[in-house]
Amino acid sequence: MTERLFIFGLGFSGLEIARLAKAAGWSVAGTCTSEQKAERLRADGIAAHVFDGTAALPATAIDGASHVLCTIPPGTTGDPALRTGSNLLKRARWLGYLSTTGIYGDHGGGWVDEETPPKPGQPRSIERLAAERAWQALGLEAGVAVDIFRLPGIYGPGRSAIDQVRAGTARCIDKPGQVFSRIHVEDIAGTVLMAITGVHAGTTYNVADDLPASTSDVVAFACDLLGKPAPTVIPWEQAELTMSAMARSFYAETRRVRNDRIKNQLGVVLRYPTYREGLRAIAART
Repeated sequence: MTERLFIFGLGFSGLEIARLAKAAGWSVAGTCTSEQKAERLRADGIAAHVFDGTAALPATAIDGASHVLCTIPPGTTGDPALRTGSNLLKRARWLGYLSTTGIYGDHGGGWVDEETPPKPGQPRSIERLAAERAWQALGLEAGVAVDIFRLPGIYGPGRSAIDQVRAGTARCIDKPGQVFSRIHVEDIAGTVLMAITGVHAGTTYNVADDLPASTSDVVAFACDLLGKPAPTVIPWEQAELTMSAMARSFYAETRRVRNDRIKNQLGVVLRYPTYREGLRAIAART
């Protein structure tokens, strides 16, 4: 019997997961926000349904799904998938949720792992932690395994320093001590597929690469790959004056994220263990 994966949110990460699962022989369905995109996905063999987060999906959309994954960010009213369809989700054998390493809050550049107590400082991270706990509560109620995947900065083809340098939008911002952890979208998909094909009780995983780094280092490396000069370094005090509130919030926290659990428990071997391998691959294919 073909396993069926249903993904709430066929966006950048969700669609990569869907394509990898489909290539591995899974039947895949999920949601997107427009009929135009749904039609394109259906043409690719993914049973897509339009979902705006308010009206519940018909039972037939999710019915028969052995595995359900949610990638949609929550809002102040909670997780839309849980809010509109929690009774249907209880029929699955596995539940998964893409969260954020932002739930750890600021650690002054120190390392965090899955045992680090959550200390979210940003409103969106507080909402993510609440959503994590809501999915875990649903799993406990239904007797279903729940995996939480905490993600740092996500990059990949079309959304990387390579693309920013080519577009002329890359910036080198100097904020001493500021580093970010990252993960290539293909490694997110690979990790999720390892989790849904393995046998375990459900847990929390940090899905990050091996090398936290400053944005300036990443941009400089992308420029070197493309044979372009690196942008002039902008001091933080100057850069923050022209940043959006959202951009400033990312620079308000810094931490390094350990990824030992995905390697030791799931057997994950990262395709792109650092941003260097990831950016080389993006530069070569685009």
